[in-house]
Amino acid sequence: MLIDQGELLWGMGFLFTKDFMAVSAKVHFEKGAVIFREGDKADYFYTLVEGRVGLTIGEPAKEIYIFDKAGEAFGWSSLLDRNYYSASAECLEPSELLQFEKNDLNEFLLKNVDSALIFYKRLAGVLGNRLIQCYKLIYP
Repeated sequence: MLIDQGELLWGMGFLFTKDFMAVSAKVHFEKGAVIFREGDKADYFYTLVEGRVGLTIGEPAKEIYIFDKAGEAFGWSSLLDRNYYSASAECLEPSELLQFEKNDLNEFLLKNVDSALIFYKRLAGVLGNRLIQCYKLIYP
């Protein structure tokens, strides 16, 4: 099974996508399960297969983003040499995810430099768009 190529893998090609998925483990979380908390060690990167995941920051928690489309990715702190997650992720309904251990994914990307360049460029674009959405929450 291949995931929806989503925001990061669009147009990357069948072989890259297949090998990308081979680095992952499919995990299932029930509604209400916390995938990670703000401040937890950032060891994993995630891609949504199905379900719905909310991203929150601060105490009390303020929802800043909802992942509900197959292929959407989160847990980026693990890929950008940040030691800790900058937000919390909680399942808003039963969810299936691809979980990538950061060292395994980084090793895979180092072996696929051309595709990794595109991957990180798209990741930067995704993060930029999410930042703009956060600005709109702060300054409506």
